[in-house]
Amino acid sequence: QVQLVESGGGLVQPGGSLRLSCAASGSVFSTNAMGWYRQAPGKQRELVAIITTGGLPNYADSVKGRFTISRDNAKNTVYLQMDSLKPEDTAVYFCNAVVGGLALLHWGQGTQVIVSS
Repeated sequence: QVQLVESGGGLVQPGGSLRLSCAASGSVFSTNAMGWYRQAPGKQRELVAIITTGGLPNYADSVKGRFTISRDNAKNTVYLQMDSLKPEDTAVYFCNAVVGGLALLHWGQGTQVIVSS
């Protein structure tokens, strides 16, 4: 069974940066697009960034120009560099394999990001 382990969250001031990591066990990582999702309190989980197996990224409008997704297939790890953070970026962040626009795997525990002064 593939496991997803997210890390790197924390408390940061507006305008600050964080780098999230997601390690995935199993072979599914290298054969699928990977995405970063977030869920803010009282809101639905949303996909904010996705990267294809070949490294082609795409972003939600709300994070475009501020977030950068990357992947290291040798390490089965996907990253999310978050710059110019805003209070509205506060959420629990999750990663998952993405197939046909849908999350493929059981969700991990996520990593909490709080943007506050």
